[in-house]
Order: sequence, then structure tokens, then C-alpha cells
Amino acid sequence: MILFPAIDLKDGQCVRLKHGDMATATIYNDDPAAQAKAFEDQGFEWLHVVDLNGAFKGQSVNSAAVGAILKATRNPVQLGGGIRTIAQIEDWLDRGLARVILGTVAVRDPDLVKQACKAFPGKVAVGIDAKGGKVAVEGWAEASSLGVIELAKKFEGAGVAAIIYTDIDRDGVLTGINWDATIDLADAVSIPVIASGGLASIADIVRMTMPDAQKLEGAISGRALYDGRIDPTEALAILQGRPVAEAKS
Repeated sequence: MILFPAIDLKDGQCVRLKHGDMATATIYNDDPAAQAKAFEDQGFEWLHVVDLNGAFKGQSVNSAAVGAILKATRNPVQLGGGIRTIAQIEDWLDRGLARVILGTVAVRDPDLVKQACKAFPGKVAVGIDAKGGKVAVEGWAEASSLGVIELAKKFEGAGVAAIIYTDIDRDGVLTGINWDATIDLADAVSIPVIASGGLASIADIVRMTMPDAQKLEGAISGRALYDGRIDPTEALAILQGRPVAEAKS
């Protein structure tokens, strides 16, 4: 079970939004590369990065910051936001990304996603962001008519490495992950699912260890880590089945 710390990039800075609204950005670090290294030093083994500007513009905007992150950490990095062509996917993988996350293009052009999975096995994840149970696109600015499970099933057998499922209504507001919807999705497809949106406290970390959540690949945490609501050492010890006291000694 993986806990993915999140770095959301806006104008080259590490920020967090509420409900995906760019106007609500809180800046947590103006040096994303240093933040990436800090997460590695805390014991995390993966990093989740989103180019927020890129998600709205449909092309990478924070490339320099992502490049600095890749140089700063030895951890594998997954990146989403504005990646919509095979050429962009190939370029990012050549630059050292462990995997790319395709969101809007998964709705607009699912065949491109399938093509990418064949060309880059194990390197392509799909981001499914939902509001009111319907998939949102273009940096969450537009709603589609697609249901979450309906979209996910389009990629069964295609070789998608993981689905990152975000409940927009809970993102960045610390109300807890929508476990019911996330586990329903994981039950409906064979593709590994990563929970995102609203992870709030150690209670959510403990919830990840429950039997019905064991099918998940993990969960993403942003604001709760930055605000100190989750202690990294305690969280990682819980997920690894180690005594918390021993982990802190």
C-alpha cells in the first residue's frame, strides 16, 4: 500500500487548491524540488505531481519545476496535467518520469490512451476526476456525461498501470476520502486504483489497511501532510504494519 505525497504546481510553486479552484491556491513551498527531496527524506517512496496550469491549458506549463523535481529526488514520479499527445508522453518518459497520468484525453480520445499503453507498458495511468459522480475534464473546469465506472471500464485489458480516482467535492478540504465510491470503482475493474481527494487524518491511513481497501494500490495526500495533520513516520509505519513507537525511535 503506497502513500503518495502530492506536489501540485501553479506558476512554478507548490500549492494546494480547494475543489480544484485555482483562485483558492495556498502556497506551501516556492521550491518544489526541495519539497520533493523533503518527502523522500521523510521516507516516502513515490511522488505524485500535477501541473495545474498545464491541466487548464492543455500543455505542459511547469516543465522547469518538474525537471528540477526529477533531479532532486530518486523516488519514482508520476505526473499529470496537460499531457495529451503521444509525443508529450514520450518526451516526459525520456526525461525520467516513472509514469504519466492521462485525464482529459482519456475522455476525449480513449484510443490514444490504449495506444500509449502499448507503446509504453506500465508507464501510463489514467486520472478520473469526478464531481457528483460524473467525470470532469480540462482541469476540472468542464463536466462530461460519463460516469466514473463507465469510463474506467473502457480501459480494461488495455494495460493501464493505475487509475487515480479523485472526488473533486472532497479535494483539498480535508473531509476524508470518499471510500465507498473508491472501493466500488476498485471492485468494478481489474486495474489498480489509487484514492485521491480529501485524505484528512490518520483515520484515513488506518482505513487504507482495512480488508476491503487492500485491493487499492494506495492513496494520495496533499494538504493533510502540509498542514501537519498527518505525521509521515506514523502514517508509513501503519501502512507497513510496523509499531508506530518503533518507527519513531
